[in-house]
Amino acid sequence: MAKIGFIGLGAMGLCMARNLLSNGHKVIGFDFSKVAMDAHVENGGEIAISAAEASAEANFAIAMLPNGDAVKQAVLGPSGVAEKLPNDSLFIDMSTIHPLETDQIRQDLLDQGISMVDAPVGRTSVEAELGKSLFMVGAEKCDFDVVQPILACMGDTFIDCGGPGTGSRMKIVNNLMTTSLNVLTAQVLTFSAATGLNQNVALEVMGGTAAGRGHMSTTYPSKVLRGDLEPAFMIDLAKKDLDIAIKFSETLGVPISLAIQAEKIYTDAQADGRGRQDWTAIFDMLRKKQQSKS
Repeated sequence: MAKIGFIGLGAMGLCMARNLLSNGHKVIGFDFSKVAMDAHVENGGEIAISAAEASAEANFAIAMLPNGDAVKQAVLGPSGVAEKLPNDSLFIDMSTIHPLETDQIRQDLLDQGISMVDAPVGRTSVEAELGKSLFMVGAEKCDFDVVQPILACMGDTFIDCGGPGTGSRMKIVNNLMTTSLNVLTAQVLTFSAATGLNQNVALEVMGGTAAGRGHMSTTYPSKVLRGDLEPAFMIDLAKKDLDIAIKFSETLGVPISLAIQAEKIYTDAQADGRGRQDWTAIFDMLRKKQQSKS
């Protein structure tokens, strides 16, 4: 059984703390919300008057907080975790914050002899409730091994992203994809309805193509990620179809702003002489442009 200080008992943190309790750990919680603290006590946990007191003599201190400022205050500020967390213990930040903030917090803690693991959470509060979260872990190998049993109490998937700071970076990359796809999905379904299509039919069709299945699990592994740019579906044709959709959306009065931005990239690809390459060559083009700047 480990003694764990848990800082941040919101929608995600509260159920994660409960899952730790149900696995036999002693969890001392701290949150500025009395309602959250009371709920933690009802779940069988203990509470403290500060992040420092929650972390006193703990084996692990965990933060699940809304932003970088909150993490810095809770960890390094007055009555913060760093004041009382033992040097042979681990601080685990499961918050989603700027990767450079993660790096700075880690360095500040190392200066005080405390090791840190960044382990932001994938999936939602629904999975957190069930103990099926995914953790993107940035840690030294020895710390990754130590933290796995704790993460296993709260989730069913924990991925070593490649060393300190990489968990934080992976979370931002992942959320760039999901938040952008959310908007694109909303725009596409709005456009679909405006054309007169039945929503269930649209979902069925797109669920069977790369539109719904996702390029990362379909087109990219079979083409560009193998270095194969021979066209299964060429950029010229993709651009033609995209132009039709944009013109049709204008006729219907449906804004599809992400498609307009995408069209500019396809135009760039044609100007780059890639019109007859596979549409996944967009990645090859962008990657090489970025490499040329480095």
